[in-house]
Amino acid sequence: MQFDLNHYPYPSQHRVILGKQYAVATSQHLATLAGIEIFLAGGNAVDAAVATAIALTVVEPTSNGIGSDAFAIVWDGKLHGLNASGKSPQNLDLKSYLEINEISRVGWLSVTVPGAVSAWYQLWKRWGKLPFEQLFNPAIRYAEKGFPVSPITAQAWQSQEQIYLPLISPESQPLKQVFFPNNRAPRTGEIWGSSWFAETLREIANTGGESFYRGKLAAAIANFSADTGGCLTKDDLANHQPIWIDLISTQYKQLQVWEIPPNCQGIAALIALNILEDLKLESYSRDSVESFHYQIEAMKLAFADVYSHVCDPDFMKVSVHQFLDKNYAKQRQSLIEDTALSLVNTGIPQGGTVYLCTADPDLMVSFIQSNYEGFGSGILIPETGISLQCRASGFNLEEGHPNQIAPGKRPFHTIIPGFLTKDNQPLGPFGVMGAPMQPQGHLQMVVNLSDYQMNPQAALDAPRWRFLAGNKILLERGVTSEIVAGLRKRGHDAEIAPETMFGKGQMILRHNGVLVAASESRSDGLALAY
Repeated sequence: MQFDLNHYPYPSQHRVILGKQYAVATSQHLATLAGIEIFLAGGNAVDAAVATAIALTVVEPTSNGIGSDAFAIVWDGKLHGLNASGKSPQNLDLKSYLEINEISRVGWLSVTVPGAVSAWYQLWKRWGKLPFEQLFNPAIRYAEKGFPVSPITAQAWQSQEQIYLPLISPESQPLKQVFFPNNRAPRTGEIWGSSWFAETLREIANTGGESFYRGKLAAAIANFSADTGGCLTKDDLANHQPIWIDLISTQYKQLQVWEIPPNCQGIAALIALNILEDLKLESYSRDSVESFHYQIEAMKLAFADVYSHVCDPDFMKVSVHQFLDKNYAKQRQSLIEDTALSLVNTGIPQGGTVYLCTADPDLMVSFIQSNYEGFGSGILIPETGISLQCRASGFNLEEGHPNQIAPGKRPFHTIIPGFLTKDNQPLGPFGVMGAPMQPQGHLQMVVNLSDYQMNPQAALDAPRWRFLAGNKILLERGVTSEIVAGLRKRGHDAEIAPETMFGKGQMILRHNGVLVAASESRSDGLALAY
């Protein structure tokens, strides 16, 4: 029998997944099963999250990898934040950047120190229950024995052919050898694996990540950088340290919404929620022109501030308190009218990605790691599975801008894990992947839950909007023609766009003593609970 694994002519709907003891939700079913395997072996939610994150580097390499950056939020009775983003090389050749108008997303100029491996180890060191090496077993098995590539991942893989296959520089050839065998991407259902990938994971497992930053793997990264024109050195890797941080939050009606502070863009969601708070969205239908319009305008105002000021916190000239002041939000809210704002400026004076969540009775984890775009920089260290992210492209080249590229500096980061509490009690982790879509997705999830009382699965499945720039708005299929016409009448340049533009998300919330897990249908994801 022959059938098309990519054709689904009828709407498909997920239901919430319910459990009492533990839950896992990811964008890849094999990664979810890795988390469940760890739970069944006696591990806790942190063990499961780390194992799941490691597995995702294998089964969804189009979005993340061993050379990614990562952030996490963990609840263990109180909330903890981890920033494992890496800094730009100390020997950065700034003259190279002056010759270009924007920072390329491929090549060594786009690479900062990868932090994901350090995040795995730090989380395990603080809360892990099982041996660190055991958390690698599912990922090593997937890499060594191979796995059938799932539909959405296969589509993403194929879309990257036009970016990476034409690359001719020496540093780009190993990635093509590993991820594009036979000079093409694997198709849906084809088996892909890599023994090099498996051996790299074993090396990391057996050394507690030490090899990646100060050992054999670090030497391989630094030597390949030196041989092919990169600035990344052994010292850059050895000096990398993830940092434990205090989270930032705002109260939106009955929910307290928590985000990682800058250099992340999570603060954009909080600013927009503050602006929305008094606009009484609940008085309008969820699928109404008014609800969409007010959310979009609040997001525009938030992005204007964030893109002007957010950067490595050591270089910021504006405080988080200024961003999140409720009186400031009221000032910004007063700018919203019935028609779209065409040009939005900051109101403060100048001074691909994977998301997963896990839960058990004692711990809840919100975790995100990313290459930034596709396979990242296009650089894979020879005879390893280490594909390097392109996070330096999160910097800009504007003279005097807080986020201007410089040596030893963390770039502006798009990836943001989220967490919700109510009355000082944990509800749970949530996240939406997709570059600038992420704070927009967080905003829409909170509005869906709070203003429209949607369950987690419905909140994730609801048709989305995405602000691009100016008045350009993308709307997902499923948004009614009345909303499209109504937004255009209000001055929005709105159009229906492919579903790939609207991110992919997961959520686990506690409800009446039960874990409610959800993974949306825009991905190959799966939520499981027991």
